[in-house]
Amino acid sequence: MRWRVACRWALLPFASLFVAELLLAQTASTGSAKVDRVLVLKQKRVLRLLHGETVVREYKVALGSSPTGPKTQQGDHKTPEGVYVLDARNPHSQYYKSLHISYPNMEQRTAAHKRGVSPGGDVFVHGLPNWYHGPSATNRLYDWTDGCIAVTDAEMDEIWQSVPNGTPIEIRP
Repeated sequence: MRWRVACRWALLPFASLFVAELLLAQTASTGSAKVDRVLVLKQKRVLRLLHGETVVREYKVALGSSPTGPKTQQGDHKTPEGVYVLDARNPHSQYYKSLHISYPNMEQRTAAHKRGVSPGGDVFVHGLPNWYHGPSATNRLYDWTDGCIAVTDAEMDEIWQSVPNGTPIEIRP
């Protein structure tokens, strides 16, 4: 009898951990998890939703069609690198839904101006093009955007619900 009671108590931490993981997974899937920053790792082609240092959710992404290196000017098809803010949302975007990234910052504007070029702008995290009706998984087979970060429409719904305006986004090489 004592052994059974001891075993039940010994399993309690594991059961608690299982329940906590189950709740975290359920919260992440419903989009109600508290996300306080977004991290994009360009080389790995992933976007992570974070709460503190904890990864709440991770998505595979497509980037600009010339993904190596930071964005330096309009039309270079590169995804920016640096720390920005997701500062606006567009529910009627031509790419399903979109979250605007605050690129370029003042330093990037100044550098582009010195070179006599536009730094560009209109960089977003977005879903698939509204006209596209193929399989959503093909989104990740190659980098196809003009410098944005693309996910599937279902993933964009999750991100949309989880990430409020003003959330920092860090884009690393």
